[in-house]
Amino acid sequence: MRKRPQSSSISADTSASQSSDTPKTDEEAKFNNNVQIKSARRSGFVWLTLFVVIVYSSWTVHYYQFESLPVPLTAVQAGKRGFSEVEAMKHVKGLTELGPHPVGSDALDLALQYVLAASETIKKTAHWEVDVEVDFFHVNSGVIRLLTGLFVGRTIVYSDLNHIILRILPKYVPEAGENAILVSSHIDTVFSTEGAGDCSSCVAVMLELARGISQWAHGFKNAVIFLFNTGEEEGLTGAHSFITQHPWSSTIRMAIDLEAMGIGGKSSIFQAGPHPLAVENFAAVAKYPSGLIIAQDLFSSGAIKSATDFQVYKEVAGLSGLDFVYTDNGAVYHTKNDKLELLKSGSLQHLGENMLSFLLQIASSSHLLKAKTMDGGGKPNHDTAVFFDILGQYMVVYHMRLANMLQYSVIVQSLLIWTTSLLMGGYTAAVSLFFSCLSIILMWIFSISFSAVVAFILPLISSSPVPYIASPWLMVGLFAAPACLGALTGQHLGYLVLQRYISNIYAKRKQLSPVIQADLIKLETERWLFKAGFVQWLVLLIIGTYYKIGSSYVALVWLVPPAFAYGLLEATLTPVRLPRPLKLATLLMGLAIPILVSAGIFIRFANVIIGLIVRFDRNPGDTPEWLASVVLSIFIAVVICLTLVYLLSYIHLSGAKTSVVLSTCILFVLSLAVVFSGIIPPFTEDFARAVNVVHVVDTTGRFGEKPISFVSLSSITPGKLTKEIDQVREGFVCGRHKVIDFVTYSVKYGCLTFDETEGGWNESDIPMLDVVYDTNNGVRRITQVAIDTKRSIRWFLAINTEEIDDFMFKADSMEVVPADGKSSKDGWHSIQVSGGKNAPTRFDLTLFWVKKTEQQSYKMPGQEAGQRPLLKLRTDLNELTPKAERVLKKLPAWCSLIGKSTFPYTLSFLSSLPVNFQTTEITPRDPTDKLYRPLDS
Repeated sequence: MRKRPQSSSISADTSASQSSDTPKTDEEAKFNNNVQIKSARRSGFVWLTLFVVIVYSSWTVHYYQFESLPVPLTAVQAGKRGFSEVEAMKHVKGLTELGPHPVGSDALDLALQYVLAASETIKKTAHWEVDVEVDFFHVNSGVIRLLTGLFVGRTIVYSDLNHIILRILPKYVPEAGENAILVSSHIDTVFSTEGAGDCSSCVAVMLELARGISQWAHGFKNAVIFLFNTGEEEGLTGAHSFITQHPWSSTIRMAIDLEAMGIGGKSSIFQAGPHPLAVENFAAVAKYPSGLIIAQDLFSSGAIKSATDFQVYKEVAGLSGLDFVYTDNGAVYHTKNDKLELLKSGSLQHLGENMLSFLLQIASSSHLLKAKTMDGGGKPNHDTAVFFDILGQYMVVYHMRLANMLQYSVIVQSLLIWTTSLLMGGYTAAVSLFFSCLSIILMWIFSISFSAVVAFILPLISSSPVPYIASPWLMVGLFAAPACLGALTGQHLGYLVLQRYISNIYAKRKQLSPVIQADLIKLETERWLFKAGFVQWLVLLIIGTYYKIGSSYVALVWLVPPAFAYGLLEATLTPVRLPRPLKLATLLMGLAIPILVSAGIFIRFANVIIGLIVRFDRNPGDTPEWLASVVLSIFIAVVICLTLVYLLSYIHLSGAKTSVVLSTCILFVLSLAVVFSGIIPPFTEDFARAVNVVHVVDTTGRFGEKPISFVSLSSITPGKLTKEIDQVREGFVCGRHKVIDFVTYSVKYGCLTFDETEGGWNESDIPMLDVVYDTNNGVRRITQVAIDTKRSIRWFLAINTEEIDDFMFKADSMEVVPADGKSSKDGWHSIQVSGGKNAPTRFDLTLFWVKKTEQQSYKMPGQEAGQRPLLKLRTDLNELTPKAERVLKKLPAWCSLIGKSTFPYTLSFLSSLPVNFQTTEITPRDPTDKLYRPLDS
């Protein structure tokens, strides 16, 4: 490409022009003499500097929005009625010193006693006009069957749970007890971590809040209830047991849930509503407001595979409220690194001061009843809200109805402007618009392709397909640099195509000299590329508005300010005016607000994705090891295309192309060299790879035979386990030779060892699935199965819904789950059972088979070998066998066990019942045993 002249103007009457392109008429000569084309002075250095400034500004926005934390206050600084992080941290330390405290553990009993003692202290020191009630609440049993999210096709049964509940209300306002605000979090942790972030930090904040509230509540009109529940990590059982069984639950009008999917940082609202009252009051008084409806949209869509107690409060109790979450360092979630040392200073102060201001506001309000989610007919009686914060200092909240009005108004006006422009420009304008949109498409294709190719080759050059986990900045060089280069390449190809078309149009205008025409063509092309950015964001705005997506405001801020700047500084009502170079002021004015509002969000979500990648492969070996990096690369490429569309349109007519290409290539090559050399490890002790080490005793399909015993090592973080096994040894063999079905998930790639695995477990712990009776009355087949989980109080059962239409479930002869129709997922319905030390271990399952037609007959034994079993059972024990203990000790420091409600403990027993079980082998039972008494057929 010919460089643009660097002079401020190009006169049409130069001697060279006159000698080579003599005008045919005096009018044409006069026209050429009067035409002057301004040339943009865009040096490569200036534009590279501008690009760096934009990146730096974006990072600054991210810092203030997500990283800047308040200074922790001591008890003296906070005062009797304030919030002190120093005091709250004492509670975090006290709880984490107990180590992991999952449901059913001795450590959880100690944690409950700690919280109970702290609650009694709050009661003793409360203001004399404030009533503080402390309740140690025991739950015998209960059942959860939610219809959305992760709980489709699952029944969760719980028993023997304990919670600590504080109710704080004014002593001389008796009606205050009739309306309460619930503040909730969980004491229990998964078995693999001490849980400093998830959620000892939340419990500590609540205890310090309760202390402060107890000095304020004499002026309240509503009660405040603090629920310290157990069982959240086993399927939200704590919240469900309270909301369905505690007498105070009927008084609750609003629910606030505190959670963590990382450790520390700013605790942000990531779910709000459905009624907007809570988020409106929070925005009005919070000292450091933080919250994004984008997170809520992603969570609701299922893109983030997780659940919190807020789902129970909203879906079961019909409550509105707020769901807060810590998301910093998401890679440590549920691993050993969720520890006190990584909890950022200021994290608790941020959440505590925000919550204190909010509770003082809402507890004094007389409008709390407005927060009811549904009216008497079960329909929403309110409008939802759009919310987002700016720099962590201001929060914008407006109703969805207003959002729709604004967005529809912008859409209609944009379409009218484009229609008018195309009508005035005619066929030429329409074709130019088409080619400018083509440049957008090419930009997306090349950007995503360049970035994704890198993701594909990472497993070939690195010891890990995700080498950026411990060093997230690597994703800038590995993915952002090629994505930027691809975006520029794609847009430049579109620029050349559009330039060629416009040159054909200008060739028909004989009154202009070739030199002037060449410059006009380039300037016209540049303007069309800039305006193509409007089209891109307009399309996204239309889609978001149509589907009522709250985060459509992002499209709004990326469309309106740049369009306004262009209209103010570039557009003209005079159609005969020739195009001029786009002004730098247009770009700066147009991008200021979009960067301020959304730059931090894009950076934040890239970090969140990295945290999710640590636990990306939910069924180890089920997805290609390059897939996680491809997802991250595509996200980064999409962000590059969306946000740099305006900036890149300036590059094509400047001397910056070479500088931008060279800089991105150098950055990419350096990052690739770092990864290839292994100088920076993919994982560290503080940012570990998530693994499962399970000693498995398998009786599946081995009826009457000796069970198989082995140790399984697998990872939900993408990549082979070669380096880990080289260090552990212990006879492990890795590969896909054996799929291990853990009932709730499957391991398709992992490492197994059978060496020295016969010790450390007892055959008496093997669970029993005994058929008590099996009858068919000609209409329906009914089978009763006795389940004995022996010492296990945490187990999982999958029922084959291709064979079983419904079931009834009893625990200790008491009906727990009635036969009322069940949902299924992938042909299975799962029963998840957990509880405290005194939870039952003997159960009765009555199966109602799918009705057969006259042409169908029940399969006889021996038919269809390898078919899916009727029942699959896994029981867990939180114990270490000598073999598993050796493996854990030899694991590299960059590996950590990970816990999850559906993942096994370190000792698991697998069993099953085939579809074609032999009825002659039905185990006879004592007829006086109520548990095994057959039902009337």
